Order: sequence, then structure tokens, then C-alpha cells
Amino acid sequence: MVLNGIDRIGQYAHLFQGKRLGLITAPTGLNKDFVSTIQILHDNFNLTALFSPEHGVRGDLAAGALVDTYLDPITQVPVYSLYRKDSKRLTPEMLDEVDMIVYDIQDVGTRYYTFIYTMLYALEDCAKAGKSFVVLDRINPLGGVKVEGNILKPEYQSFVGNYPLAVRYGLTAGELAMMANDQMNWNCELHVVPCEGWERSMLFPETGKEWILPSLGLPRFISALLYPGTCIFEGTNLSEGRGTTIPFEAVGAPFIDGQKLADEMNAMKLPGVVFRPVFFKPSFSKHQGESCSGVQIHVLDMQAVQPLATGVKLMYTIRNNYEEFAFLPPFREGSRPFMDLLCGDNAYRQENVDVAALLEQFREESRTFAQMKEQYHLYK
Repeated sequence: MVLNGIDRIGQYAHLFQGKRLGLITAPTGLNKDFVSTIQILHDNFNLTALFSPEHGVRGDLAAGALVDTYLDPITQVPVYSLYRKDSKRLTPEMLDEVDMIVYDIQDVGTRYYTFIYTMLYALEDCAKAGKSFVVLDRINPLGGVKVEGNILKPEYQSFVGNYPLAVRYGLTAGELAMMANDQMNWNCELHVVPCEGWERSMLFPETGKEWILPSLGLPRFISALLYPGTCIFEGTNLSEGRGTTIPFEAVGAPFIDGQKLADEMNAMKLPGVVFRPVFFKPSFSKHQGESCSGVQIHVLDMQAVQPLATGVKLMYTIRNNYEEFAFLPPFREGSRPFMDLLCGDNAYRQENVDVAALLEQFREESRTFAQMKEQYHLYK
């Protein structure tokens, strides 16, 4: 049986006893019996504060929606926002309410996903304030072996990439916290309550666990598996499937010929996937209410698929064949285009990109990262 950190909390009760606890969590913060980490800490220890990432601690807020301070309706514990317009950080006033911060959120193993930066910001803030930090570790659904993509450059830091990680980084949240705490010399008193029974080669379906939506955009494991490659379409004028039942599995736009695109992509014989022409009409997000055509990516071999390379090749096939294709402008004047923030570089937006050379550069960077991260592995 594969156990997450919260399932083993009884063995680590000494860490929490006598402490005022603050918990950063989300709907994925559950034990194997589907009891929330909020309830477990509230019933067994002194839970004095909840800290809300994007989407809220109960998952009732849409992507990008700002979070206000409120009382949790079930426990009546105050909830403080870590997703405010002006800051994503713990304030001194928040930290005065606690002796220790506990983190328990299911990660998806991809650099763009904002929860890991909520964790790293909080870890740094705790270090500065002299507070201890505990990660209730969880398995990486994409496994802990394969690493894909380039390493983010410091000048492209944002809330969708705030640490020099590869896109698919092959670490659990606990391992990532250990790496950052060491490499950034934060020297926080950090504890990781480890998983049990998980091996690095395991993808999520091999763990026997139920898929709990990490956010509304990743309704099933296949969405998360393709996410390292299809999330880059968020930086373009193509729909990445938001507003449909298959987000990050379908890509399209009103100007795409889905059959032609599927034929072109299938001719490449990319490992582990096949492309099917698809028609859809997003109920929200890009091209809301418009009829779109494009492709759905079907995964035939979860171990063989290379999601980032698949997404990059799909994007450049569209870019090279449709003059309507465009990268989205910056959200505000003076900021970088969203594609650059996702890429952690401006490589995607260059003219006349040699896709094979670009992907080889990415592979070299990911090999370097994979070797470096091994020193922080907690699991075989």
C-alpha cells in the first residue's frame, strides 16, 4: 500500500504537540480514508490558522480568483489568503498566530503549477521568522525518475515559475522543499513526513490511489500527464481545452483544420500518443462559445509519452501552418509575455526556431537537473 505523509502523522505526532499550527492545504489534503488534513489537525492538535493558496482551502474558487480572509465554515478556524492581489506571502501578522506551518497539497510535478511556489514562499518566510515548517509529503503523480524541459532562467521568474526547475522535475514536494532550503541557504527548521511504499518509477495509476482533482483544470490523471506540454498553449491564442471536459488534452481554435492537423501529427509517430481530430465549443476561457477544431491527444503508453516534446512539436506545427496563430501579449504594460514566463526563457517566441535543436538543448538541461536533484531523493 502506498501511503502519503498525512497517513503516517501518528508516527510523527511529537512534531506537532504543544505547537500552534498553521496549515497550508487544498481539497487534495486528505488521508487514505478521505478525511481532510484540516479535520485531522483540528481534532488532534492545536490548529490555529489555515492559509489558502489559489482555489481556496476547500477548492471553491476559480483559477486566478483572489482569496479573502474568512472563517472556515466547518472548523471555524480563520483562513488567511496566500493568493492576494498585492502579495502571495505570509505576513508577520499571520506568522504571529502560529509556531509551525504545515503544508499538505497534492503536487502535479510540473513547474507551472502554482502550489509549489506557495510552499517555497512560505518556507522562506518561516526561515526569516524563525518558525518551523513541515511538509506532509505526497507522491509525485508523474513519477520521480523522468525529467523533461529546460531550466527556468532567473530573469523570467514569476508565480508560474519562481525557482530554477526543469518543467517536469521528478521530485516530491518534500524533496523540493529540502532542495530549495539547502540551495537557497534559507536554513529553515524543516521536517518532511515521508510517504511509504512509493517508488520513483511509479506513475499515479500504479499507486492504487483515487484521483482527487488538484484543481478544476486537471480532472483526471491523463490531463496532468499531458500538462507539461499542453500548458504552453496558455501563452497562445489557441484553446488548451479549458471550458471543456478534457482540458489540457485537447488543443484547437476556430481557424484550425483538425483532420489535417491530426494527420500531420500522427505522421511524426511521437512515442506513446496518437492524435484524433476533435470539435469543441469552450463554455469559458479562450474562444468561449465559438466552434473550435483541433486535436485530442490520446495516451497509449504512459511510460513512453514525452509530454513536453509532444506539446512543443504540436505548437510549432500549428505556428508554421496557420498565420492566425499568435502568442498572447503581456498581461500588463512592461511585463513579459505569458509564453516567456511559462517557458522560463524567450526561446519559444524566436523566429525560425529549429525545433529539433531546441528540444536537444532542453534535454541537455534536463539531464543536468536530473543529476543534481538525486542528492535530495528520499525514495528509491
